Amino acid sequence: MSTARRIFAIGDIHGCNARLTMLLERLPLDLEQDALVFLGDYVNRGPDSRGVIETLLDLRSRCPRAVFLMGNHEEMLLEYAADGDIDRLRLLHEMGVEATLASYGAAMRDLQGLSFLPDSHREFLGSLRMSWASGPYLFVHADACPLAGDAGTARKGHSPAADQLLASRRLAGETPTGSDQLVIFGHTAFATPLVRPDRIGIDTGAVYGNMLTALELPAMRFHHA
Repeated sequence: MSTARRIFAIGDIHGCNARLTMLLERLPLDLEQDALVFLGDYVNRGPDSRGVIETLLDLRSRCPRAVFLMGNHEEMLLEYAADGDIDRLRLLHEMGVEATLASYGAAMRDLQGLSFLPDSHREFLGSLRMSWASGPYLFVHADACPLAGDAGTARKGHSPAADQLLASRRLAGETPTGSDQLVIFGHTAFATPLVRPDRIGIDTGAVYGNMLTALELPAMRFHHA
């Protein structure tokens, strides 16, 4: 992927397709020249997970520099589909998977194997990256340091370490990232973006009635819907 003119990073969507559509309309985006980086957690809790994935698939077809990261909600879906572990099912309940199933007109029995998903949606989930780096920036869902050496790779099978990283909230604290790059992350919801010298958190809790946020780089400008 050649260097993009600008990068727009978008925080956790969680089924809020109306907000996502509104935000995309507000971005001064050049689909040919700019990169779009989505930080994961596209599904669960919100009303239209199916619509979110359809919007993202449409963007992928039109934006050659679109990047889609894995969130812990997608990881949990994939892991339960693979092993049917009852503990994962309990966690999926807590993560609001019923809202995702409802958006597809599906029931809990359809979860294993992800049989409720169209083929293109299953392929999309399986293609998600763990992290992505560009110049001075490192983009992750939840945590950075152990991913810094793996910033261009897609998810390759189950990794307990990956589970831990995707669910970590360490970046919301004071511990240094250990990365030479500015880390852009989601996962932990803030009322407004978290801005520190070494990291920026842009999950602003859209699914809880707050705004959906995008960060424009290198301008360091925030956009909201």
